[in-house]
Amino acid sequence: MAAKPVTATIRAYQMGFGDCFLLSFAYDDASARHVLIDFGSTAMPDKSKANVKAVAADIAQQCGGALDIVVATHRHKDHISGFATRKDGKGPGDVIRSLNPKRVIQPWTEAPNAPEGWTGPDGTSSAHAFAMQRDSLENMHAVAQAVVDRLDRKGGFDRRWPLAERLRFVGEDNIKNVSAVNNLMTMAGAPENNMYVYHGCDLDLAAILPNVKVHVLGPPTLKQSDSIETYAKSSEDYWLKTRHLAGLAATNDVATSKTSMLFPNLKSTDTFRQTRLPTEMRWVAERIDIAEQEQMLGIVTALDNVMNNTSVILLFEAGSKKLLFPGDAQLENWRYALQSDMADLLNDVDLYKVGHHGSLNATPKSMWKRFEKRGKPDTPDRLKTVMSTMAGKHGGKNGAPTEVPRITLVNDLKAESSLFNTEDLQPTQLCQVITIDLR
Repeated sequence: MAAKPVTATIRAYQMGFGDCFLLSFAYDDASARHVLIDFGSTAMPDKSKANVKAVAADIAQQCGGALDIVVATHRHKDHISGFATRKDGKGPGDVIRSLNPKRVIQPWTEAPNAPEGWTGPDGTSSAHAFAMQRDSLENMHAVAQAVVDRLDRKGGFDRRWPLAERLRFVGEDNIKNVSAVNNLMTMAGAPENNMYVYHGCDLDLAAILPNVKVHVLGPPTLKQSDSIETYAKSSEDYWLKTRHLAGLAATNDVATSKTSMLFPNLKSTDTFRQTRLPTEMRWVAERIDIAEQEQMLGIVTALDNVMNNTSVILLFEAGSKKLLFPGDAQLENWRYALQSDMADLLNDVDLYKVGHHGSLNATPKSMWKRFEKRGKPDTPDRLKTVMSTMAGKHGGKNGAPTEVPRITLVNDLKAESSLFNTEDLQPTQLCQVITIDLR
């Protein structure tokens, strides 16, 4: 008779603006199974002793030198940069690779090739659609790289301008992390050990995680739903004080936006602030610079939203408990799951990993209201929530109610759940630790 899990321990590592969770199941036969969900960062807290190398070493120690499963929810830097390797074999990704994971789980959009005769992840003839999706992801990386290259060019934008800093942050998060991507493709050994998942697929992990059922709620395939192709600028599901997102600049349409720069013949040694224009005309050039930044920011922000909506959403069901890990899935990804026959699985969730570092559109209010174990501190079996975030790095510019984490969401998380937040860690602490009795 297969062993049964008795406890689940979640270690939420200090990654600043990033995600890294080690989910460990302890079994009644004294064995353990370990699942690493994401490993990446775009910025660490200044005073923290935590770093990617230290986190990798702790993961190796906590799992006793052997990982069972690695999950990379999507390709953003703040979720996979830790999987990068180094030529000397001493990178954080080398450490994770040495733990010999048996399976690597990623969204269906990451499948490196459509096999000959493949009928698509949803059982329809969609190999062509898959190829188009794969090519579009590569084009997204190319656009993001071009934006960052523009920022790095000699005589580029003044770094003191707020838009330039935000542009770099979003652009760099969308650059393809080649080393990490390649490592994820091969660290589990044979290609069949890499699993590319989608909403409702049969994810059979019984041999690796006995008596743990893993439900895949997202992302939907292109045939299942086209909602991830568009991005809602406002929604009643967002964590806003008002019904509409007043004052937030509209996101540019990637399909129609032009990525060519203004004044393409400008020499790299020139700048708009060091020009031969008469002094009284230089304000015009500065405003042109700002307009170019705004255009590029609209483009990379749209790319960022699309990439988030390829996130894997996993619901672990073990013993009497359910643990929900949605990566950075935003509303467009969630919509299909919330309208499907799997939606009721969410009603009695015991632990929720807060989506997208606590952004306004990654914890749909309609989903939050489903969580029956929300309540005051004395609520029996009260919902536990865990959030990895870093305030001040993303959103909330020009007075828009888009700061990450979103204050209205955080207030509800604190009021109606037991919230574990990586921002509350002391500089010497590597992670938040949450243990759940599964019996």
